[in-house]
Amino acid sequence: MIKVANLVKNYRNVEALKAISFEVDKGSVFGFIGRNGAGKTTTMNILTGLIRFNSGKIFIKGKDFLKHKRELVKSVGYLPETPAFYNYMNAYQYLNFMRDIIGFDAEKSGKYIKRLIEMVKLTKQAKRRIGGYSRGMKQRLALAVAFMNNPEILFLDEPASALDPEGRLEMLELIESLKNDRITIFISTHILNDAERVCDKICIIDEGKIILTEDLSQLYKTYIQPIFDIEFEEEPGKEVNRLKKLSWIEGIKRKGRRVSLYIKDIDYAKKEVLKEISKLKVNISSYQIRKSTLEDIFIRIIKK
Repeated sequence: MIKVANLVKNYRNVEALKAISFEVDKGSVFGFIGRNGAGKTTTMNILTGLIRFNSGKIFIKGKDFLKHKRELVKSVGYLPETPAFYNYMNAYQYLNFMRDIIGFDAEKSGKYIKRLIEMVKLTKQAKRRIGGYSRGMKQRLALAVAFMNNPEILFLDEPASALDPEGRLEMLELIESLKNDRITIFISTHILNDAERVCDKICIIDEGKIILTEDLSQLYKTYIQPIFDIEFEEEPGKEVNRLKKLSWIEGIKRKGRRVSLYIKDIDYAKKEVLKEISKLKVNISSYQIRKSTLEDIFIRIIKK
């Protein structure tokens, strides 16, 4: 559905995208993840036709994006990270306003707009002024706007990053529900739990370079790593850092009284870890072994 080859984007002397390449399968949810400033929004703005690029090739639906841009953008919907509205309008008025801009048939639009409002769960608030909406409600309205042209490809730029837990959950549930419609979804995020929940494939970008592109299931198989989570009765001192010198420990993550040990050799670690921890002379309140999450894998790949 989308193929990007050696895409380069420069802002004066800054190379924002360094010959990146990836492919997005039709009907999949493609997670484009990276830290803030990694190049996610720049890539999305290029793919939606908002900004130009310096070199490389883009193919959407098998067609050269530059040669068929006007045609291809009609099949694209875009939810920007910070959508803007006319706050004096209500949801119906704003969607009708967008209908006129797009050139949608007015006679057919009434039922469609009503269906969009129902889809994003704004039926009860649809006649309220947008200025009184919460951030989550505005994000859902922006998603309805992105659907105005009945897109085949949906670009979502950090759709849940500024939302409270309830708003994030609502947005993720909406994205999950779209999977049934076989819409191709390209979602950029730095919230790895969100990507882990909804995405089929993960693409990691860092400092304008693609680090890895892989199916989520295969990513777990390839980068699976056992982790020992140890909770102490009190916060351990700096001496815990000496565990980094052990050959069978790849890394250590500390947070208050909790220490996570990233293990290279699980069989050896099972025999030795408690022996080494006991040398810290701090009582243990809990101890468990778990598998890597997407966040663990992300940190590990970026460090390498």
